[in-house]
Amino acid sequence: MKQAGAIPQTEVLESSSSNNRIQVVFNRPVSVKQLNTLPEIVRTTSSSNLTTVFEELESLIGLHEAKKTIYEIYALIKMNKARERHGLKVEKQVFHMVFKGNPGTGKTTIARLFGKIFKEMGVLTKGHLTEVERADLVGEFIGHTAQKTRELVKKAMGGILFIDEAYSLARGGEKDFGKEAVDCLTKCLEDFGNDFVCIIAGYNDEIDTFLELNPGLPSRFPVHINFADYEVDELMDIANVMAKNKEYRISAEASEKLRRRLLTVTSDPFHVNFSNARYVRNNIEKAIRVQAVRLLKIPDPTRDDLMNLKSEDFSI
Repeated sequence: MKQAGAIPQTEVLESSSSNNRIQVVFNRPVSVKQLNTLPEIVRTTSSSNLTTVFEELESLIGLHEAKKTIYEIYALIKMNKARERHGLKVEKQVFHMVFKGNPGTGKTTIARLFGKIFKEMGVLTKGHLTEVERADLVGEFIGHTAQKTRELVKKAMGGILFIDEAYSLARGGEKDFGKEAVDCLTKCLEDFGNDFVCIIAGYNDEIDTFLELNPGLPSRFPVHINFADYEVDELMDIANVMAKNKEYRISAEASEKLRRRLLTVTSDPFHVNFSNARYVRNNIEKAIRVQAVRLLKIPDPTRDDLMNLKSEDFSI
């Protein structure tokens, strides 16, 4: 008889029964799960630190275009490194971006995560976010605006300069110092474009108007990402996550009431610039305040009392 070890891909077991039969069990090959989605492929080819940030990105609800874009950038950088190893031509990449969308669609959150991702990919040395608005850039007298703008660009070096509601720089007319800020920013993008990433954010139409302020501006922002309004199901998921993070839970009746409210608001053609996740957050925070007043009438509220947000807490 052959020894057990001579049988490939098998195990030999001796039965404890009286007839001393030999049972041969053939080992089946271990099935390897195929990586079908882009996020799966990216996570398995990236460093552990980068994988952690990508998992944080994937945990966010919606934001499909932003996720797809950063995965494309990751793939491009990885393939450019491969091209360098093979002596192929690699062009320098600029990743200044335009974020278009209504309030509360995750633009600032994504900008912060992009900073972390760019740092782990070696695009940025620090990856921090410097968030500014019109008042931070525009000065009060001639020359002051350029000075303020250059200082903020300097502060953003190695990270991301995030200009929210950038179109507000175009609202003051020809004599306004906002245009001076735009001209100075355009010059900084030319001189220091590879040392930081500039992201301008705002509503679709207004951002297009902003880019027309300086002829050299549109070509400086090659990456455009649209942030779509959330679907009602996504907004409900966001509401539950927000409540859970605050150690509250939304009852079934309250959840249905909030859903009806969201359906009404999102289907209203006269409700412009819906604030999406901000609207949900405001409703959750108001419900928590109403719940607190309701619980004042209970001498010793239980843990469940303190956690449960009921329908009556979501007052109109």
